[in-house]
Amino acid sequence: MTNSKLSITAFLGFLAIVLGAFGAHALKEKLDIQAINSYETAIRYMMYHVIVLLFVNTYSNFTCKTKNFISYMFFIGILFFSGSIIAITAGDISPKYIWFITPLGGLLFILGWLKMFYAFLKME
Repeated sequence: MTNSKLSITAFLGFLAIVLGAFGAHALKEKLDIQAINSYETAIRYMMYHVIVLLFVNTYSNFTCKTKNFISYMFFIGILFFSGSIIAITAGDISPKYIWFITPLGGLLFILGWLKMFYAFLKME
């Protein structure tokens, strides 16, 4: 299971770089400054959580259950938070249809971070 989580994490890192480059080159002329800032926030949060996922899934002091919980919260959080912002800014999807997905992704990030906080507190 750890190998598949690390493979997904590596793919998400790759995707963050590709989408970041796409935003910097292909979208720069098409989006206004507010949309570019939102797009960059989505990519930045994606990359932050990819880096933390690498740590979580290689850290030997976390239980498998803890690694799984944090990983799923971050994987789905990336999809919902970053994915919805990318879809709104770079796609033709109206925010009125998916506005609720972005904060849900943020909530999943928060839950993952709280689980990590709790796991660190339990360690001696």
